[in-house]
This record gives sequence, C-alpha cells and structure tokens, in this order.
Amino acid sequence: MQSTLEQVCRNWRRVRSADAPEAYARRILVNLANDRWRKLRGHEEVPLDDGIGDGHVDPYKGLVVRDALMRELQSLPIGMRTVLVLRYFEDLDDAEIGHLMNISAGSVRSQIARGLSKLRSTVDAQPVHSRSGGVA
Repeated sequence: MQSTLEQVCRNWRRVRSADAPEAYARRILVNLANDRWRKLRGHEEVPLDDGIGDGHVDPYKGLVVRDALMRELQSLPIGMRTVLVLRYFEDLDDAEIGHLMNISAGSVRSQIARGLSKLRSTVDAQPVHSRSGGVA
C-alpha cells in the first residue's frame, strides 16, 4: 500500500487528470502486487497441516493455512490471480474488474471459476491429519 501511495504521489499530475483517479491508484496497487508475486514465485511450499494429532488446537494454524493459500494463489496465472484478488480482496464486481483489466464480465466470471477450481483441487489434494493422528 505504501508503495502504491508513493507512485501515486510521484505521478500526481497524471493521476489528478485521469478520469478515475481511484481506479488509477487501484491499478498501480494490482501491478505492484503482481510484481511482488512474480519475485516470490519458486519458493518452497508450506504444508497445510500443523502436525499436531492429539486434538490440541494450534493458535497459529490459521496463519499457516493463510500462508499456504497465498502460496497457491501465487502459482496461478497472473490474470486469474488478479481477478481473484480484485473480487475477494477488493470486493469488486464483474463489471468493475472487467473494466480494470479490459476484459468482458463473462471472462471475469470464467477466470474466477477456473481459479477457484484450481485452488480447491490443490488444497483438497493436500493430506490433512485427523484428530487420531492418521491421515484423513
């Protein structure tokens, strides 16, 4: 977010004269996030399981699951990832996402469906330990 604000300030004349300054800033945010994910690609994967099979609740498991989800999100193609981020992190509708990315609302829905399907299949393929300690 800070980098986005920095770039908006650097390009303030262009931002101010744009038809939609908020959309301009959001596009900078999306581009910076995509650049960051490109740099992070290739790091080792984190397992979804916390390794505790005795019924103990690990307070950090949510962080591990979120980290694993973010890593899986990074493995998606950049367009698909961008659509998912704009939908579920920025809470934009199909038309707004389509306008930002210069694609149709139908393409947005298609990218969302395929992206969620890929994420679900990857997460479902991960072994999850049951409370008895075995693999479910």
